[in-house]
Amino acid sequence: MRWTADGTHQATCIFEAACFHQAIKPVCRCGHASTFNPHGLWWLFQQRHWDDRFAEARLHFWCRVCGIRTRRKIMSVRIETAKPSAVDVILPWPDEREWKRAVRRFRA
Repeated sequence: MRWTADGTHQATCIFEAACFHQAIKPVCRCGHASTFNPHGLWWLFQQRHWDDRFAEARLHFWCRVCGIRTRRKIMSVRIETAKPSAVDVILPWPDEREWKRAVRRFRA
């Protein structure tokens, strides 16, 4: 977790974004972006034993628009946080016990 210049928390991984209720937004070099609900995305990363830090997580996202055009997977350049919206991609959420256990570890 980092702090911004104005003194607020800035998420550095998918789990922190989920704790702060911020959507995940991978951005392609062409400017295309999509937003994901962070809770389900964190659970997917946990189940697959992937590193959920933004620098490593961006390697698991690719731009569909560029993929259709070039017929190759074009990886996202960066991951940002955004406000949750109704158009977020929603993945299955973790079991409530798993989520609460992870939050307890985060707070400790």
